[in-house]
Amino acid sequence: MDLEGKRVLVTGSQGFLGRPVCGRLRDRGAQVLLVRHAEHDLTDARAVADLFDRATPEVVIHLAAEVGGIGANEANPGRFFYANMAMGLHLVEEARRHAVEKFVQVGTVCSYPRDTPVPFRESSLWDGYPEATNAPYGLAKKALLVMLQAYREQYGLEGIYLMPANLYGPGDNFDPASSHVIPALIERFERAHAEGREEVLCWGSGEASREFLYVEDCAEAVVLASERYTDGEPVNVGAGREIKIRELATTIAALTGFTGSIGWDRTRPDGQPRRCLDTSAARERFGFSASTQLEVGLRATVDWFRERDLRRRAPEMASP
Repeated sequence: MDLEGKRVLVTGSQGFLGRPVCGRLRDRGAQVLLVRHAEHDLTDARAVADLFDRATPEVVIHLAAEVGGIGANEANPGRFFYANMAMGLHLVEEARRHAVEKFVQVGTVCSYPRDTPVPFRESSLWDGYPEATNAPYGLAKKALLVMLQAYREQYGLEGIYLMPANLYGPGDNFDPASSHVIPALIERFERAHAEGREEVLCWGSGEASREFLYVEDCAEAVVLASERYTDGEPVNVGAGREIKIRELATTIAALTGFTGSIGWDRTRPDGQPRRCLDTSAARERFGFSASTQLEVGLRATVDWFRERDLRRRAPEMASP
């Protein structure tokens, strides 16, 4: 698909992934139709129908989600299932009604079974139940894969489904109540370093592993898939590198300048034991390979966090 001149509706357009996706779409000459959460309740069927009637999109890229780290998933299982299921349900149905040319659904690695063999292959997606702390979110997203495949079969709607690894990068959510592991660790170590503390306590055992994908790389993958991928089978999007949380914490501590000790609160959950994706399908089917090394991306994220803090403190520093 040549995106030049296409009317592309992007949900979550002002979000962490949405901003770089919209930038790349504009670079391709697309006419980007922004969906702001404050203006459109995507969990409301009538609001979504009104949005499609007015926007008349030719392509839809659905990035909007209600999501957070382990703590947020534990606190909001019902809300996360309902909101993510309802948004996707209404958007896919309106895409069918309006004969949209292509629907791009960004899913989640949380949909995989808890004990999926590493590296995760797309063929393992239905081999078991997801890890309990994020199962409601993961299952809501996985249901949208089934919906898109069913709509492809019955109505001819061209829907594609991508499953990114854990995202990180500048612009991430650093709210301790809802952030994922990388921003949570950066915020924790930065504060400890600034306050001269001697120890930082982290969740879990540190032995769980994760794969992380720089947000700019993910944005490129979404746009490449929009242009080049047409099949109904889900595709992993990642960097293909696994790292233990203990090693990640040590790396982030060094980047922030924290030299104290790192403790582990084993009363808090680790979540899924291991995560690492087989990314060969993305490379073969639409030419995507991640280009940002983890250490480079982490440095950029720490630098962004520090600059944001400086901007926030500037009015106080300027006060008499």
